[in-house]
Amino acid sequence: MRETCVPTGVELKDTGFGYTLSLIGGKYKMIILYWLAEKKVMRHNELKRSIGTISFKTLSLMLKELEADDLIIRKEFPQVPPKVEYSLTERGLSLIPLLNMICDWGEKNSLQPQEGVKKQA
Repeated sequence: MRETCVPTGVELKDTGFGYTLSLIGGKYKMIILYWLAEKKVMRHNELKRSIGTISFKTLSLMLKELEADDLIIRKEFPQVPPKVEYSLTERGLSLIPLLNMICDWGEKNSLQPQEGVKKQA
């Protein structure tokens, strides 16, 4: 196991941990990446329906940020009405094992009562 991901005297933003958080941090980015990993290709409204609690504007902003960070591909088809599809880049796909580990950790730790903590009636 490594000594520390954020060494003393180093700003979080200057570490690999900080960089990763800057790419996937926030309320929706990991969810968007996860849906794209599951479905492979999705359109804007399909993503919005799948997430449910995200506004059109916020989803558009998150997609632009993920595209700028080279985590997703935006493919626009020249037709009327316009058609745009989103999918993961190779770089985006490389984050999926990390998201799966987060999922596994949550399943293991949220479904089991914590030691020393009594359940409230």
